[in-house]
Order: sequence, then structure tokens, then C-alpha cells
Amino acid sequence: MTEPDSTTSDSNGPDDRLAHVEEVLLGGPRVFTRDQAVDELDIDGAFADEIWRAFGFAHDARDEAIFTEDDLSAMGLVIAAYRASPEGSALAAARAIGQTMSRLADWQAFRLDELDKDPDVDVSLAQMALAMGRVQTLIWRRHLASALRGLDAGRIADAGGGEGHELAVGFCDIVGYTSLSRKIGMNELTALLESFEGRASDIITTHGGQIVKTLGDAVMFTVDDALEATQIALELHTLSEREEIPALRVGLAYGRVLTRFGDVFGEPVNIAARLTGSARPGTSLCDAEFADVVDDDRFFFKSIGSLSVRGYRHLKARVIEYDRDHVPDS
Repeated sequence: MTEPDSTTSDSNGPDDRLAHVEEVLLGGPRVFTRDQAVDELDIDGAFADEIWRAFGFAHDARDEAIFTEDDLSAMGLVIAAYRASPEGSALAAARAIGQTMSRLADWQAFRLDELDKDPDVDVSLAQMALAMGRVQTLIWRRHLASALRGLDAGRIADAGGGEGHELAVGFCDIVGYTSLSRKIGMNELTALLESFEGRASDIITTHGGQIVKTLGDAVMFTVDDALEATQIALELHTLSEREEIPALRVGLAYGRVLTRFGDVFGEPVNIAARLTGSARPGTSLCDAEFADVVDDDRFFFKSIGSLSVRGYRHLKARVIEYDRDHVPDS
């Protein structure tokens, strides 16, 4: 076995406190150089580089200690799990994990920095970070258990032997966001986006939907039941009536999609995005296929003819409204 380099690298400069926090979070000091890591993992050096970049990290100098014991464990687990899988699976898995964790970590770092500056918070930065990691693990376990239960119940069906499954796909975005972002300060913009994402997420998850991704001024979501998606679309507009959130627009489509590494692909995704861009402020649009699967007299799907949008010259669109006899009390 290769002996690890006992020297440690402080990538945070002279700030000993942050260096300590980094070592706590990384599970120990950086002790392996690139070549030592390759020897320990017994893999091709180029492949090790690809795995590390797929996780979202760049390599430092070859003779500098950059890997911890836990880093090697993570790479080793990915490599072992996918060694017998189709070519590219290991990299795809590492990339999906890296991209998801990177976005989450950016938000967590921002939040931890706020708490660290708060004079009323009497907990060290390292303690807060470890506590956040513990909560993250617990929530991840519950989400994973829920996803596995859904698979077992046949929610993701392989109907007719084909790939993918049928879902309602939706987008919701803030109208005039680009112009608005130039007029208000960063603190106001942050508060607006947090309010929008938080309240939209509440509505979506309450109706059994799942957030696929947030895109700054937009949210992408999926729902198994098109009827629930209809309710989500109409309730989202109440945020502009009851909250300090600008007008929203929503696009929905229904059909067969492919879910891969936490993302969703397929024609319904493209159609929902196009419909969102075509919707008027405060309205929701869906395609004809979506309207056909919703059988509930509380809702009315008003035809607006065909739209000509990128990729679709004659996209049949419907405006989603409450039926006059079923308008809920505000």
C-alpha cells in the first residue's frame, strides 16, 4: 500500500479557522497526491481524473496532496458499483451527484455564512456545518425511501415494454424577471426568489408533485396525476394575489418522459417550456393531450387555437380556468 503524504494543503490561505472547518467537513486532512490516489484505487489515471472532474472538482498540481481518505472511498465506491455497468455509467452517476451537491452546497455556504455573522448564534461554524450535513443525510434517506416505494408500487411503469413513463410536466416562471432584477437591490432580489421558490414548492409538494429543478426565476416540476397538476397551476397564481410576488405564468404538458439522474427528458418537457413562454401573465397553458386526460368539471380548458413556437408550428394550446360554477373563494 502506498504511504499517504503526511503534509496537508491549506487551500484557504492564512485563515486557520476556515482551514479547520474544511478539515472537519472533508473528514480529515488532504494526504494523497493524484498519483498516490491512482495507485490506491488501482485504476487508470485518466479515468480517475474524469471521475474527479465529473464530481465537479479540478485537480491541483500532481505532486500536491489533494485527496483525503474519504475522497478515495467515494471514488472507489463509484468505480466499484459501476465497473460492470455500461460504459459511461460511472461518469454519468458522478456527474449527477456532483452537480446536485454543488448547487446544494452553494446555498448552504451562503446560509452558514449568514449564521456565522449573527451575534445571537453561539455555535461554531464547524458545528453548524456538521449539523446541516446530518439533517441533509436524514432528509435524503427519507426521499430515497419514498422514491423506492414509488418504484415498487409501479408508479414508474414500463407500459408495453417501452422506456419511460407518463407524467405531467410543468414550468412556472416570474413575468418580467429580467427587467425587475435590474431595478431592485440584491437583498430584495434574494428575498423575492426565496419567497417564490419556497411558496411554489409548498403548493407543488402539497399536491404530490416533485420539484425537478429551480432556474432562478422559474421552477420545473412533475406530477403523476394531471388533475393534481391542474390544481397546482391555478394555485400558483394565488401567490401573486396574496404575496409580494410578480405575476406568474405556467405551462403544462402530459406524456411519456424519461427520468435520468434526477432530471426529466422528453417531448412533454419541451412543450411545457414552450407553453410557459407563450402564456400571458397570470395564466396557465396546457397542450391538448394534457386537457384530454383531466376529467373534472371544476376546470375548463379554453382553446386558443394553434401556437407557432420553436420546434412546433401548430401546437394546440388550452388556457386552464376554473369553471364558472366552481370558482373557489379567494
